[in-house]
Amino acid sequence: MAGHNAGEVAEIAFDLTDPSLYRDGFPHDLFTELRRRGPVLRHATVPMARAPQGFGFWAIIGHPEVQHAAREWETFSAVDGPRIVPTAAENRGHTLTSADPDAHTRLRKLVSAGFTPRMIGRLEEQISLRTRAILEEVAERGTCDFVRDVAYALPMHIIADIVGMPDADRAWVFSKTDILMRSGDPRAGISPEERGAVERELFAYAQQLGDEKRRHPADDVWSLLAVAEIDDELGSRGRLTNLELDMFFLILSLAGSETTRNVISSGLRLLLDHDDEREQLRVAGTFPDTAVDELIRWTSPVTSFGRTMTHDAELGGQHLEAGDRVTMWFPSANFDDRVFDDPFRFDPMRSPNRHVSFGGGGVHYCLGAHLARREVKAMFEQLLARFDKIELTAEPTWIAAGPDATVALSLDRMPVRLHQRASSAAVIR
Repeated sequence: MAGHNAGEVAEIAFDLTDPSLYRDGFPHDLFTELRRRGPVLRHATVPMARAPQGFGFWAIIGHPEVQHAAREWETFSAVDGPRIVPTAAENRGHTLTSADPDAHTRLRKLVSAGFTPRMIGRLEEQISLRTRAILEEVAERGTCDFVRDVAYALPMHIIADIVGMPDADRAWVFSKTDILMRSGDPRAGISPEERGAVERELFAYAQQLGDEKRRHPADDVWSLLAVAEIDDELGSRGRLTNLELDMFFLILSLAGSETTRNVISSGLRLLLDHDDEREQLRVAGTFPDTAVDELIRWTSPVTSFGRTMTHDAELGGQHLEAGDRVTMWFPSANFDDRVFDDPFRFDPMRSPNRHVSFGGGGVHYCLGAHLARREVKAMFEQLLARFDKIELTAEPTWIAAGPDATVALSLDRMPVRLHQRASSAAVIR
């Protein structure tokens, strides 16, 4: 930034980890003000219970700087986990979000082996069918909680399809993951002990399901993952360990569902505030890919990811030292006016749209980005085709867990009334 040099440490006077900042949406006015001070700022202290005394971090809030940190894994390492405060080594698990190459490369190759072109094609068909079934059910009622009944239902059912989860188990698993999603919000009253108990229950279920798939493989992604083998850099063949497969189930159930749920629920809230754009999309009869990406830019389903410096480096006019903790703030980067013209204008035809909601590229780019886009597209195409009007019946409420939960902000409840088009059945079918 002009006039800013590495000898001047620009500090943040606000606590970006405070959940109350996120109770009514992202604090975009604050992010805009902070970007004027510089794209990389020092967050001096973190008053979180699990943060070491005196712990601080660098907040990367500018788009080019976030993208650089996301791609340069040799300098900005993910091994300490994605949360703001580094995760202790014994608690990190074996996951893509807490690994760098070569370990990350091995895990990603093994996980990708389950998503063959045939399986991707089947999942895309399932997305369309699940979306239709969900909307048919709420159309009959005329009212619903859009978050729980629609936005949450679609990604959770698709994840359940991926792992071949029996229908009889789904309600139980969905209820447990919902507890984990809300546990970061102090207002939810969910104790660390309760959260830990739920995590253990889900982990035990993942072990049971994985064992069943290994003994009796089915025609689903999870069975492919259970037996997939690849050659590593040394030419040795290997497969996912039981622990790695079980941990991937937990990550998929939480991150994979929560992020898509946020785009769909917050995306509808955004469309309800933009009547002209919504009507244009409805009349067009399609929901273009540009509109999908604009919803993803605006909703920024992941708030922040942490990284640890492996060596000294300069970024955004600041000198970062080896061992420093840094965090990438995606909702701030997605509204950086150095990259986006008129960033606070909702433009369904915005192109190019270089949002960083899926991680900014590089080896840690979101593995589920394609499926998430397909789910969002299918949902809004069918939603706008089926319903003439959707209206809020009460003000939405938010889960504000704070950015150390990775997904800091999501709608908790959004009651709506749905007015079905007379010809919608013919349109959808």
